[in-house]
Amino acid sequence: NMEYYWFTHFGPNTFTDKEWGYGDESEKVFNPTSVDANQWAKTLEDAGFKQMILTCKHHDGFCLWPSKYSTHTVRQSAWKNGKGDVLKELSLACAAYGLKFGVYLSPWDRNHPDYGTPAYNAIFAKTLDEVHTQYGDVFEQWFDGANGEGPNGKKQVYDWKLFQNTVYKQHPNAVIFSDVGPGSRWIGNEKGYAGETNWSTLNIDGFGPGADAPKPEVLNSGNKNAKYWIPSEADVSIRPGWFYSPATDDKVKSLAELAAIYHASVGRNANLLLNVPVDRRGLISRNDSLRLMELRKYIDESFKTNLALKKKSTASQVRGGLKRFGASNLTDGKFGTYWTTNDNIKKGSFIVDLGKAVEFNRILLQEYIPLGQRVAAFSVDVWDGSQFKEIDRQTTIGYKRILSFPLMKTSKIRVNILDALACPVISELQVFKAPESEKLTPGN
Repeated sequence: NMEYYWFTHFGPNTFTDKEWGYGDESEKVFNPTSVDANQWAKTLEDAGFKQMILTCKHHDGFCLWPSKYSTHTVRQSAWKNGKGDVLKELSLACAAYGLKFGVYLSPWDRNHPDYGTPAYNAIFAKTLDEVHTQYGDVFEQWFDGANGEGPNGKKQVYDWKLFQNTVYKQHPNAVIFSDVGPGSRWIGNEKGYAGETNWSTLNIDGFGPGADAPKPEVLNSGNKNAKYWIPSEADVSIRPGWFYSPATDDKVKSLAELAAIYHASVGRNANLLLNVPVDRRGLISRNDSLRLMELRKYIDESFKTNLALKKKSTASQVRGGLKRFGASNLTDGKFGTYWTTNDNIKKGSFIVDLGKAVEFNRILLQEYIPLGQRVAAFSVDVWDGSQFKEIDRQTTIGYKRILSFPLMKTSKIRVNILDALACPVISELQVFKAPESEKLTPGN
């Protein structure tokens, strides 16, 4: 239920127009004039984001806090005469604005002399411990699987178990992101698009982050009936690159692009991690901020009025014939209630009677995820005045599935559960009339 939150890439690359720095840049190049983490937090709160994740250490090895385990940090920079700490400012801003705090640390280090030697894994673990003991609660730890040669020409064999245990020692409930989790997984692309089929489960035995990960198309859809619960996180940048560049000031993604990404991530059982890079002042720039506000307005207007709320609903079968599992739960607007069937019934249908013909172009479905993801195939029908007519057929639902259509009119909607791993547990069916324009009508 985090749905969407913020990623920002910030560091020497912000000032050198590089995406992957070599670690040989002078620390003095990092010298933002107006770092204001409260401006970041206020902007993101206004945009509806729930978390901020900062690239504390990218592949160049530069640390945005004065780490004891590196000489390539803000301590050696010109910013605040070496007295600054971006990580501290961010953690305080998150606390002030009620946002969750997340950190990105790349294990690849193109600057540290010990990278590529047996000593490095222990150094990186100490770096992690430093971050996880000095800056309050960490909700998410983001690991990049990138692995390249260090200054000594050697590659590092990462000790992922050590890294994960270091995080869990200080924050046992932290969500650890990597290609294969264990807390959440990469979606297999950097476009923000989850698969139309998207299971929150994944087979990871024999796999690892980076080059050892499953194929992108597997990460994009997950694995049905898999052993591990590793839901997907879809990362994408609001600009062509991950770091700020003046050349991309006029290349911020359009509202139509961001709306499509929202529907293809949040609307397909994934969380959206939207990268908005901090500029050379140390601020979220105007163009990016305005687009975020447009996105927030679009989402608010699209899902403002649930046309199915409190409407009469009936189902083909109700578990034990009990009211607490009845079809009325589908339209009560509460995620914590649900309709379900008897254990041996894995197929079924329910009808929501809207009372009169209404215009709509969005249908939102939710499974009661605390009991697992179950639906493997479903279809949606609308009443045309004399019979039900199918308008869509899909596979997974998950925490949230948003279906988009050209504007149409109906008085009744029927959802057919065609295949499920166990008796379906459906929390909500909601119906909306979103702002319609040719540019803002994403596919399913």
